[in-house]
Amino acid sequence: MSSSSSSTVTAQGLPTVLSDLPPIFTALYQSKVTKKLSFEQIASAIGRNEWYTAAIFYGQAKPDKDDLDKLSKALDVPREELETNLGEHFYPNRGVGEWPPKDPVVYRLYEALLVYAHPLKAIIHEKFGDGIMSAIDFYGDVEKVPDPKGDRVKITFNGKFLPYKRW
Repeated sequence: MSSSSSSTVTAQGLPTVLSDLPPIFTALYQSKVTKKLSFEQIASAIGRNEWYTAAIFYGQAKPDKDDLDKLSKALDVPREELETNLGEHFYPNRGVGEWPPKDPVVYRLYEALLVYAHPLKAIIHEKFGDGIMSAIDFYGDVEKVPDPKGDRVKITFNGKFLPYKRW
């Protein structure tokens, strides 16, 4: 079950952030809503991770030709329309959304990073040395963890460690 703040979803049930993106992303999302598909179901249909698949819908990830073929079949969106808008010429303009975020979920994600980023940075340096976690060679996962006190959200960030070069 999902829920969203009324200020972040249109009357048609579409995320308002889509209004900042090219129309193809609204078309993809509308098809998802019409077909009553979850990102998990679409990810399974195209052979991608659920998080990465959702990123495609928000213009934050670049689908390849195989992804476009499979998205076309899964969502009944014309292949030509996907190729025209998301083909080889398309490169994501990453980092959409307002600042500071007003959506409660997005705000809490930022809040968690603001509170815990420096402690996590210190632990990364202790375990790996001087470097960064890649957001390019990266994947993530979201799990629902049952708990008697209330279900919990488990988010995994898995990025390659990149040491700083000495020169």
